[in-house]
Amino acid sequence: MPSNIITTKHGFQTTKNRSIHMKKIKSKNTKPEIIFRKMLWSHGIRYRINYKKIPGAPDIAIVKHKVAIFIDGTFWHGYNWEEKKQRISSNRSYWIAKIEKNIARDKSINFQLNELGWTVLRFWDFEINKKLNYCIDKVLETLK
Repeated sequence: MPSNIITTKHGFQTTKNRSIHMKKIKSKNTKPEIIFRKMLWSHGIRYRINYKKIPGAPDIAIVKHKVAIFIDGTFWHGYNWEEKKQRISSNRSYWIAKIEKNIARDKSINFQLNELGWTVLRFWDFEINKKLNYCIDKVLETLK
């Protein structure tokens, strides 16, 4: 086996560079989340981050109005999934199962929060980067 190939704890092989890159991907306080939170704050909206008192620990929870906001990464949460999963070439069985599990969990969390009387808003990370004002307007409209 070449020296730049490693076997992960999940049992598949990857390059050291890919492994290093994947370890750098954050799940909290991502750039889109920080940009979004700053914009909410500038509009006078106060919130909790990673609010663990409700299912899913939303990225942003506006507790006063019972609004849970998730900012989802396109790869991890399956944006345009039916098309994208056809393009996965390495470790297909692992990644397809993982992302489909994430999609199912997201749906379950949405249902649980709705049952508790929360409004759930989900934005893709690229929406925050490209259409920030639209996303903020959607939150403001929900709070009315």
